[in-house]
Amino acid sequence: MNDVASLAPAYRTVVGACPHDCPDTCSIISTVDDTVPGGRVLKVQGNPNHAHTAGVLCHKVSRYAERTHHTERLSTPLIRVAPKALGGLPTGHTAASAFRPATWEEALALVAQRLAPIVRQQPQALLPYSYAGTMGLVQGEGIAARFFHAAGASLLDRTICASAGAEGLTHTLGGKVGMRVEQFAHSQLIVIWGSNPITSSVHFWRHAQAAKRAGATLWCIDPRRSETADKCDHHLPILPGTDAALAYALMHQWITHDWLDHDYIAQHTLGFDGLAQRAAQWPPERAAAYCGVSAQAIVELAAAMGQTARANQPVAIRLNYGMQRTRGGGNAVRAVACLPALLGAWRHAAGGLLMSSSGQFPVQRAALQRPDLLGGQQPRTINMSTIGNALLHPGDEVFGPKVQALIVYNSNPLAVAPESAKVAAGFARPDLFTVVLEHFQTDTADYADVVLPATTQLEHWDIHLSYGHTDVLLNRPAIAPQGQALPNSEIFRRLAQALAPLVPERAELADPALQASDEALIQSAFGDAVSMPELMAHGFAHLPLPDAPFAAGGFPTATGCCNFYSAELAALGHSGWPEVLPNYESAGADSAYPLAMISPPARHFLNSSFVNVQALRQMEGEPYLELHPQDAAARDIADGSVVRVFNQRGSYRCVARISERARPGVVVGLGLWWRKHGLDGRNVNELTSQALTDLGRAPTFYDCAVQLERA
Repeated sequence: MNDVASLAPAYRTVVGACPHDCPDTCSIISTVDDTVPGGRVLKVQGNPNHAHTAGVLCHKVSRYAERTHHTERLSTPLIRVAPKALGGLPTGHTAASAFRPATWEEALALVAQRLAPIVRQQPQALLPYSYAGTMGLVQGEGIAARFFHAAGASLLDRTICASAGAEGLTHTLGGKVGMRVEQFAHSQLIVIWGSNPITSSVHFWRHAQAAKRAGATLWCIDPRRSETADKCDHHLPILPGTDAALAYALMHQWITHDWLDHDYIAQHTLGFDGLAQRAAQWPPERAAAYCGVSAQAIVELAAAMGQTARANQPVAIRLNYGMQRTRGGGNAVRAVACLPALLGAWRHAAGGLLMSSSGQFPVQRAALQRPDLLGGQQPRTINMSTIGNALLHPGDEVFGPKVQALIVYNSNPLAVAPESAKVAAGFARPDLFTVVLEHFQTDTADYADVVLPATTQLEHWDIHLSYGHTDVLLNRPAIAPQGQALPNSEIFRRLAQALAPLVPERAELADPALQASDEALIQSAFGDAVSMPELMAHGFAHLPLPDAPFAAGGFPTATGCCNFYSAELAALGHSGWPEVLPNYESAGADSAYPLAMISPPARHFLNSSFVNVQALRQMEGEPYLELHPQDAAARDIADGSVVRVFNQRGSYRCVARISERARPGVVVGLGLWWRKHGLDGRNVNELTSQALTDLGRAPTFYDCAVQLERA
């Protein structure tokens, strides 16, 4: 009789980490079938042994096996054989005809030959472009950063997501620090501000739901009636860019009714008198007119927060990056970050604020990225949010040399960068040599001269921090690289090996640091601050942090206080106290572009990742624009009709969805679809601006006025 057990497939499980740009940073378990050469991942699940993940994954990452084993995965290096054009591929060409397969040796030799004269003569004409396609410290800016430092390339100011909010938070609290996320389960009142956690942070939402079941009240502040707003007790649909005014109106009410913790303010804050003077200018009636909500709603929120705190119950704010994508976004974060200290909410473990926890991780970035390999040089810095302008700049004494070569990894700038008509024009330059490391033939890969196939998270080593909790996570490779794909780290090792002999004067390119293993980088990422045995044994390690980090002050500012007033910003010519700054682009009846447009993430995508996973694209449907029935009726637009959305920067066509999720005067272009999936080869970023925020040099994606009409 056959032994049935011996005939069972050779399945095993591997503990890893989700790499994507999400605060949850989940611990994942991959089930692998080893009867397939190299292994095949059958499913990806949340790790039940990791308290934060608790066995749960979002529906996007639960489809990660489909993404890794996708039939359209790039499996070999590609070299362009057709000329570039707007759209990346010339008319009549597909990716298959515009590129030819190559060996790694041939592709890297070509890249090295093209880069050598640039690195020799004008190294700053070489530019990296990357962001958070993986949040890993090894496959992100590990060997890659060492390579660009050794080559003397321009530096990239990585601003496209969070830098405005990060700077606002740092000037107020001293860094990207805050509550422990699990403590929200014990809060009595939670304000979810500029966030849609049902889409973007499902594990925080679990804690918020636990608090609600225990009697907590949930408020949502968001211009859109999001899926999260549906589940909260109250929703304030403020106009984009008006968050600082609302924060000051709350302060106005707390001061008026004396719902303040005077002792905490006296001992642990700086600059209250000036803050109070500014709050006095924002009574509820003025703020209501400015924010586009009722004065009564502001009064009710202020009373709920103030009276809950006065009753010695924890009040918590879950802040996210939605509010910082307008002109005044950095100051808006400053204003909101002042609120918990006024109420003394930090006294409670379940009180305070969380925007990002990433500043609490003792990452040894210099050890990972080795800026010493610059050899004393100080290259220019180019802002990734203005890449369209940068690629079209002819070069001068101020800007420096024209960008001649670009290496893109962990990003898809043709889809994600603002004012994408300029981005496309820049990438289409025939004299620009572009290398793209990718999993798929994205919009950006269509413009490449050389495409290099990279591994996904299931195929390489990495180590991760989080910006939503305080655990360090290890990622082990579950399977061998698919096709000829290589990890980012290995691609840059090989590129350094190919380039170094051609540019002997850049001795740093031959430095052994550029050949360090992934395991060595993992060991150096946190030094002795994290237990490597614990990390290797479990796949995660906890940081030993207090439950109520600022109960007795001790903020990581120079003063040790929560800084309502920032002397550093005042010295730079900014207001020392938070400012209410109007948007660059004023929508309204008197404007040529009377509708404000925001473009938050679609529920089934993560930025431009997962767009090509068929099951997720089917769930999302098609590119569309949400608009309120009033705005649709004024333009004779029917639900499901094709509309043209436009402003002074360009236009794109998509389907109209008439919905009260959009408030009157605000349209919502959920993103981010690849451009090639758009009706006319464009996406919502055709309309967004390269104007930058007040702080942090970040993009103003939600500071965008448009008009629309039937197509």
